[in-house]
Amino acid sequence: MKSTWRTADKRSWYPQHWLLHILNVHPQELNKPVPVHAKTDKLPYLVAWWSHVWIWTHAGWPMLVQFIWQNYTKQPWSALTTFSFYTLAMQINSIHQIWIMRRLGHRIGFLDGDKHPRDGVPDVGVFKTVQSLLSTVTFRPMIAVIASYSRSRSLSLSPWLIVELALYGPVLDLFFYAYHRSCHELDGLWQYHRTHHLTKHPNVLLSSYADTEQEFLEIMLIPFLAWAVLKYVFGLPMSFHDWWVCHEYVIFSEALGHSGLRMSSCSPSLAEPFLYAIGAELQLEDHDLHHRKGWRKSTNYGKQTRLWDKVFGTMGNRIECTENNTDYNDKIYIPLL
Repeated sequence: MKSTWRTADKRSWYPQHWLLHILNVHPQELNKPVPVHAKTDKLPYLVAWWSHVWIWTHAGWPMLVQFIWQNYTKQPWSALTTFSFYTLAMQINSIHQIWIMRRLGHRIGFLDGDKHPRDGVPDVGVFKTVQSLLSTVTFRPMIAVIASYSRSRSLSLSPWLIVELALYGPVLDLFFYAYHRSCHELDGLWQYHRTHHLTKHPNVLLSSYADTEQEFLEIMLIPFLAWAVLKYVFGLPMSFHDWWVCHEYVIFSEALGHSGLRMSSCSPSLAEPFLYAIGAELQLEDHDLHHRKGWRKSTNYGKQTRLWDKVFGTMGNRIECTENNTDYNDKIYIPLL
């Protein structure tokens, strides 16, 4: 994962280089130090309930804007307007999360930092990185609008949203687990997943770095299947705005899981009490170890939970993010701004 383009002559840059530079979405500052810790050094603790506050704040402001606009104009939004606005909102939220995680990285360091720094965006993959990120924040709102947007009730959150949020992550992860493990263990499918595993120490920009086939499955098909199961099997409403909040939980967890931040942090979910009770919560380190050690047959195939890893016996052992290695008095609250 050779990455030297940021220090190269800017006259050699293409539009994709300039886009990452102008948006300032680099995972690390070039000339700012990053703390390096031994693996036995205690980790800070990301306060779990505050992660929900952070997600709801970022999921809520676009809905508030829509609510105010529609009450002022008395006009519901068309599907095209809704798609355009929520695509922009997802882009803004994702960029802001990258800025926040960069600040945290320079404050607390990264997992396995005593052995290897975080990979950068590779010189040969800048265009692919930008394409993958734009696809994620474009096609997810698009499929949500196509499948679930209704102009007649254009702004609504279901009273069943709490149940939907508790079920969406585990259901999504069932489809993700099946596809993900198959890609590792079946020779004919590994070719579609190997690009994503070129990074052994990923950063947040590489969370969607993959071949087109994998992008289609992860960005569109698997979320659609999870939505369909909740709507047509469980009989839940899964309206557009319900699904929007679910997406914001997923985006947050995917970015965090590829950030490599050295802190004790589990993917936020309203199924947390159940997941913790059976030891199936997903620590930030779990997916990081999957990249570090999982070239072919691997462990920790889940990306929202470890539920299906626990059911099917593919849970891996943690190294740094263990109970005894966490300082619960050293608390981290992700800044809202």
